[in-house]
Amino acid sequence: QVQLVESGGGSVQAGGSLRLACAASGVLFRPYCMGWFRQAPGEEREGVASIDSSGTTTYADSVKGRFTISLDFAKKVLSLQMNSLKPEDTAMYYCASTTGYITTWSRANEYNYWGQGTQVTVSS
Repeated sequence: QVQLVESGGGSVQAGGSLRLACAASGVLFRPYCMGWFRQAPGEEREGVASIDSSGTTTYADSVKGRFTISLDFAKKVLSLQMNSLKPEDTAMYYCASTTGYITTWSRANEYNYWGQGTQVTVSS
């Protein structure tokens, strides 16, 4: 069982940067997949990025080249470095994890564990 706590959200002007962190407690068994999702009011939760136990990373087209996901397995901290932020990046950001194999990284229902979210607001 894994517990996740996000931090690092805040308000920033367009073009700025933020680094989100997700601290995990408990045991994360391999294989695993961890990811960042975001949800704006009135919108569906969408996958932003993921990283699995092989080190493979995947990004949504909308953030590719601007966001970087990483995992410090020893410290059990999942991070999302967000650069060149745009107003359309404004959303509640959630980290998620699951054990075992999943078929589609960007489907929220593939993940078993979720954090409470951290708000990111980008102003123009």
